[in-house]
Amino acid sequence: MTVPRPRVVVHPPRAAGGRRVTVAGQDLGVARSPVELIEFLRRAGLDPDEVLLEDATLIEWRGGGPEVWTGTGADPFES
Repeated sequence: MTVPRPRVVVHPPRAAGGRRVTVAGQDLGVARSPVELIEFLRRAGLDPDEVLLEDATLIEWRGGGPEVWTGTGADPFES
């Protein structure tokens, strides 16, 4: 039996750069690159060697995919 993986959400890019990351509803912070995202996921208990950024069964990308890290306009999470 496979252990279910937590749902990762990478929120839209912030105007100041970076993207808020949540895992199973828990805020992990703002990642500014794919490398930082992988580190956040490692700290959340995921094996970095098994994480594929394009894996839609694990990561929900909002406001652009893994190639988008800067934003424009208002960000509801930014304060």
